[in-house]
Amino acid sequence: MEPTAPDHTAVRVALWRAMHVQVDPPPHVIEDEIGLRLVAPDDGWRRRPDMDPRGTSGYRAAIVARARFIEDLVTEQVGRGVDQYVILGAGLDTFVQRRPEFAARLRVFEIDRPGPQAWKRRRLAELGHGVPEWLRLVPVDFEADGSWWGRLPEADFDPGRPAVVVSTGVTMYLTEDANAATLRQIAGLAPGTTLAMTFLLPAGLLDAAGRPGLRAAEDGARAAGTPFVSFYTPEEMLAAARAAGFADVRHVPGTSLAERYFAGRADGLRPASGEDLLVATV
Repeated sequence: MEPTAPDHTAVRVALWRAMHVQVDPPPHVIEDEIGLRLVAPDDGWRRRPDMDPRGTSGYRAAIVARARFIEDLVTEQVGRGVDQYVILGAGLDTFVQRRPEFAARLRVFEIDRPGPQAWKRRRLAELGHGVPEWLRLVPVDFEADGSWWGRLPEADFDPGRPAVVVSTGVTMYLTEDANAATLRQIAGLAPGTTLAMTFLLPAGLLDAAGRPGLRAAEDGARAAGTPFVSFYTPEEMLAAARAAGFADVRHVPGTSLAERYFAGRADGLRPASGEDLLVATV
């Protein structure tokens, strides 16, 4: 597969995570400059409009907050004996590279499009990280066949054992039918499997400060040819997870992550509103 550069959204997330370390004072919610090294942007990357330290601080905080929440969840599940971790739409995720000793206790499955994944594989090799035996890069051409579900067992995923499955920044690009199908597939995994999935709230549920950011994000996604398709109220997302067959479902407001990870900061850094999480257990 010919390597293809990751899309602009994955690059922006990687750069925002690095910006958090480089611009925001400690304590840092998460420390990740490996994504920046993977991307290797030109020297002027911090002067890009979407990297403006003040104008994008809420989005930067939201990205690092959800990353920290996911890693805390994975840590909790590993403590309960779970040893399989599936990342849908992995993009430039760097969990394996940043926490290799902990990640080695798992079998990690990164699912992404073939071209960007081949690009990432090449960059990992160039930076000296490589691909350890317990990391499985699973290429899936969603437009051609969409069969990420069928490819997992080929990569030695054991459907008879529980897993942590994560999908962040994906649902808004898919139809409600496609999201429902994903929920049903994950709900069919072994008891004890936990899903963490982000979703965008409708504009009517955002406060006045959050709506301009959502409009700007929608405009940017549309201009890039990847328009937002699906928005959910928390009740709609919980209902979709229950209908898919999950035994236990929980709504985690994005605003709650502010209290969890940003309380007491003197710089006023707080996540922007607009993206919440579903945590569902089989």
